[in-house]
Amino acid sequence: MNDANATRMEAACSLLAESERRFLLYQLAEHRGANLEDVVTRIAAWEFDVHPVEIDKEDRQRVYVSLVHNHLPRLADYDIIEYDLRNGDIVLAEGFDDIKPLLEQFRQTEEEPEIRELPSL
Repeated sequence: MNDANATRMEAACSLLAESERRFLLYQLAEHRGANLEDVVTRIAAWEFDVHPVEIDKEDRQRVYVSLVHNHLPRLADYDIIEYDLRNGDIVLAEGFDDIKPLLEQFRQTEEEPEIRELPSL
């Protein structure tokens, strides 16, 4: 494996090491796009293992801030997603196909049965 391939693999593993990023990508892969508010609710429900209507305002806010200030920009920098904060739209970009096989391996080992039972990417 040459240095460029090793660097790309390390970057992909680093991106997918964060559960919020993986949860976001699982949801986007299922629908090819999503709205930020829906994603925040779904990720918070997965993270806190509660029904979406049971998520409190502070938990929603924490997930929102984490996505907007960390995860969305990082994924966009690697051309995995594109997003528009004005309308909340998030869609998969061309770079998603590069990490799709690795994300599928992560999905199969997630603790949450609901995630493992999602359709294959």
